[in-house]
Amino acid sequence: MSSHVEVTGVGSASAVPDVVRLDVTVRCEGADVSAALTDASGRAEALADAARDHGVGAADLQTSDAGVHPRHDREGVTVTGYTAYTSLRVMVRDAGRVGDLVRAFTGVAGNALTVERIALEISDPAPVRERARTAAFEDARARAEQYAALAGRSLGKVVGVTDVVPGGAQPRYELMAARAAGMPVEPGENTVTATVVVRWDWT
Repeated sequence: MSSHVEVTGVGSASAVPDVVRLDVTVRCEGADVSAALTDASGRAEALADAARDHGVGAADLQTSDAGVHPRHDREGVTVTGYTAYTSLRVMVRDAGRVGDLVRAFTGVAGNALTVERIALEISDPAPVRERARTAAFEDARARAEQYAALAGRSLGKVVGVTDVVPGGAQPRYELMAARAAGMPVEPGENTVTATVVVRWDWT
């Protein structure tokens, strides 16, 4: 008979999101690179000013991407102009301001604005992850104790623990950008799941 038992435990914990992340982009066309960049830069600065006017602090406002590329004719041969873009990531710590902020963005950037994503997140997920790991370990222990009882054995000391790290991004609620202009943001809860593999000695 095996000298140990190894089981997988799964646990989860939830918390109310306390921050809203906005990813927005302005895209501007111009006859040359300078014109496109000047327009995009001006609109991006207007977005930043609007964010600051709505209480967003400097640490919560970040340029996440920027660039310029040529536009070609249908044959893909002749350059007909240029498109410049700048993307901003804005962390909003008062969900009630999101609707007004998006409307302000629309007002200063017009049709050059794209709302890429509106996501509800937990600003400090570490305590939630800790609770999820605790729940996962307790789940593993309960399973191991059941197997031990079924086998007529007792659990000894823990001889191995593997934290199974899932792929992908931190869980979050994402909302359709089309709802942003007049949406009420309902935070709900975000759930974090942890998985652990634990090995116990038999006694």
